[in-house]
Amino acid sequence: MKRITVFCGSSFGTEKEYEQQAYLLGKTLAERSIGVVYGGANVGLMGAIANGAIENNGAVIGVLPHFLQNKEIAHEGLTELILVETMHERKTKMNDLTDGVITLPGGFGTLEEFFEMLTWAQLGLHKKPIGILNINGFYDELLALVETMVRKGFLKDVNQNMLLTSNEIEDLLNKMESYEAPAVSKWISKEEV
Repeated sequence: MKRITVFCGSSFGTEKEYEQQAYLLGKTLAERSIGVVYGGANVGLMGAIANGAIENNGAVIGVLPHFLQNKEIAHEGLTELILVETMHERKTKMNDLTDGVITLPGGFGTLEEFFEMLTWAQLGLHKKPIGILNINGFYDELLALVETMVRKGFLKDVNQNMLLTSNEIEDLLNKMESYEAPAVSKWISKEEV
């Protein structure tokens, strides 16, 4: 993997470890010579991931819509800042630039970006690994909901297994490095339910 997109919050959240792990992820990616692609902001976990990479000689590309440039405060130390018109164009550009995705704690925007990339993978539009760094169990309830989707017949096991999770950075990166996309269709027949 040459570049990984990181989706995460533009705030720090309530636990100091969110910021610490975001910074450490940026640092670890830089040490592995893996570039960071992210939302381009200088605030919250977004700023922490960028700073972790930049301060350890990593390459960081930010992708930011014009209308968020003033609200999210564009990071000034990036290798490259790409300005786009829409949120959809932002995700498309990030997908074009990356070999995989890691999601850290965040809010609605983080989840929307994460689920769109995961859905694109499920539909076979890309074969990139999609991971969650589950810091302090932040995503435990979401992962339980995914289990419910499988149990209730709305998601196949093979599609659930596309979602790589760990609470350890190195473990998650190792899972992503060895990931192989499934060759199975997403659609579930009545007979399979």
